[in-house]
Amino acid sequence: MTGGPPVPPAAPRPADLLIVDAEIVTMAPGREVVTGGAIAVVAGRIAALGPADALRAAYPGSPELDAAGCVVVPGLVDAHQHTTADPLVRSSIPDDVPAQQAIYDWIVPLHAAVTGDDDELSATLTAVEALSYGVTTLLEPGTVAHPLRVARGLRAAGIRARVGGWGWDTPGAPYALPAAEALAAQADTVAALAGDDLVTGWITLLGHDLVSDELFTGAAALAERLDVPMTWHISPGPDDVAAYAAAGRARPVLHLRDLGVLGPRLLLGHAVWLDDAELAALVDSGTAVAACPGAYLRLGQGVSRAGRHTELRRAGGRLALGCDSHNAGDTPDVWRAARLFAGLERDRGTPDPLRADEVFALATVDGADAVGLGRLTGSIEVGKAADLVVLDTRTISWAPRGDLATQLVWGAAGHTVRDVLVDGRLVVRDRRVTTVDVDALREEATARRAALLRRAGIDIPHRWPTVPATEHCARPAEPAAAAPPL
Repeated sequence: MTGGPPVPPAAPRPADLLIVDAEIVTMAPGREVVTGGAIAVVAGRIAALGPADALRAAYPGSPELDAAGCVVVPGLVDAHQHTTADPLVRSSIPDDVPAQQAIYDWIVPLHAAVTGDDDELSATLTAVEALSYGVTTLLEPGTVAHPLRVARGLRAAGIRARVGGWGWDTPGAPYALPAAEALAAQADTVAALAGDDLVTGWITLLGHDLVSDELFTGAAALAERLDVPMTWHISPGPDDVAAYAAAGRARPVLHLRDLGVLGPRLLLGHAVWLDDAELAALVDSGTAVAACPGAYLRLGQGVSRAGRHTELRRAGGRLALGCDSHNAGDTPDVWRAARLFAGLERDRGTPDPLRADEVFALATVDGADAVGLGRLTGSIEVGKAADLVVLDTRTISWAPRGDLATQLVWGAAGHTVRDVLVDGRLVVRDRRVTTVDVDALREEATARRAALLRRAGIDIPHRWPTVPATEHCARPAEPAAAAPPL
């Protein structure tokens, strides 16, 4: 028999935050929408979900975020978002050049000229923009030169992220390393980011036909040993299929299957140009795919002819959405990616296209599952991270209210994001990012853009002439055309 008086129950303690009077889109397995609800946030996690009065009683004295007239959704997942070089020269690459010309005439020279300061700044810039759209998880599929500086920039903004440095071993290519050295660099990045709950490392190869079989298989073994996921690019357009055929290989995804590198740890960026056997290999292996519809349209890569992402999902494949880069998808806005994805699938005549509610799941819970973060984020459930987005539905674009899932996807609700939490921290409040001085960020980005372009030897072509007002006003007026008779 043990002695001593009974231990009284612990006194109630306040939560870190109560979000009250909200309409909550849980994206939990039953897809319930909770009206008039509240969310208790404790130590970065969702501690409780229920009526506001009940949570106030359970967590007395808690600070509150009034969400009356608002919809709360899970934070969005951007499963393929480059953050280096491009953000500093956004909307600069002409949209009438082929994708390969854009890469070799623009992207390669820019990456050759970036500094660590540039990469950290551009990552911060990308994260701040993404957060303002309600993107709380961002997966960087490979920076080139300075992955740890990228991680620092993402962490400063407060976004959840995975980061790695591109690995490739094509002889003579910029930043290429022999396979063993490339793998050592990957391991170093993962180790350097170990212990960070928000920004972690993963294995990131360039992919395409620019990685040797030795590096592909070595990366898979390294990811298994370090217990981390991995990603690379494959078949956004028809070039990879042609290159693999010219080298006497099977089609790209089948070649990867034969190497034994497909599987649940792997997230493939793109996988647009697939045949039946490749699609089946992805489904059978549990390999995930990040679809970036904005990039395929911007670069003219043929997604409207060849894309099979809905077929992949209908067959039980794992699928997420991404936005690619600032000169491909042009903005890290997953709302826009979701709308483009839904529209493309319907316009192409895809049998049984994904509905709006299913597309929104790709942006949240299914996307999180696809990138291996389904236990942590993607839905509003007790125990998960408090990655939350408050949408102000008092704006005119929400009046009158329709079907909620349809309005979230086709209404592209990103412009109504009011507040954003990542891991329980308010990183956007009343449409202002709280973690970074946005005005100073804007000024520095403008200055670094000019310096980067000079170092890269690139002049941005402008379609319209720029004329000072004084010069424009000094020109003689053009005679007005005679009005047509009534």
